Amino acid sequence: MITRVAVVPNPPLLVPELVPGSVADTAGVRDAVLEAAAWLAEESEHWLAIGVHDGPRRAVPPSTRSTFAGYGVDVPVALSDEPGGEVEPDAPLPALVAGWLRGQTGATSVHVELVPPGYPPDECIGLGRRLADAAQRSAVPGPGVLLVLGDGSIRHGERAPARPDERAPAFEARVAAALAKADAAALSSIEPELAADMGAMGRAAWQVAAGVLGDDRWVSKLLYSDTPFGVGYHVATWERP
Repeated sequence: MITRVAVVPNPPLLVPELVPGSVADTAGVRDAVLEAAAWLAEESEHWLAIGVHDGPRRAVPPSTRSTFAGYGVDVPVALSDEPGGEVEPDAPLPALVAGWLRGQTGATSVHVELVPPGYPPDECIGLGRRLADAAQRSAVPGPGVLLVLGDGSIRHGERAPARPDERAPAFEARVAAALAKADAAALSSIEPELAADMGAMGRAAWQVAAGVLGDDRWVSKLLYSDTPFGVGYHVATWERP
């Protein structure tokens, strides 16, 4: 059974070696993300993660090893503690961040599921339900945990990496409220077209998480919600009471 869920952004700036001149400026979001990841690791050393990446739906197994070299610095990443493994030089960013967080918090392994940014809401929710069901039936002892990786709009203000959009603040507030309350219905109702306009890659991952939430009651907490560097970043934790 999935007992804890952590929702985090996945920008490269979380890794201090990639932002040597801006470590202090990025500390707020990094600290919140590491807090949420450590909270997952307290519950289970084996993680399931969901992220968004261009291309077909695919899995990145715990045997994968890679590096952040494509983002400027050769910071090695492993998705498990097992020696050896498969080297994927250009692993997708959500897998890199999931592996980095695993290493930072002492978790043993992370299995990453990736969906394309245009994945339809009903398919996202269906996948989330299947992941929850699989965790319920798993023969692996102990609780299951889920790491959800995805960013919000990239259209906030003058520092935005894309042209600013006046709809971005309302969109981000809507996402933050849904994550803060672990509101499956609100997450499910985010329109793919609007999310695409906002450049919010996290939409599909959040809607997979909505499928995991289902109709159950969860204890939720919003650890961080802001738009530094013109991008929406949210950190939330959900736990079964």
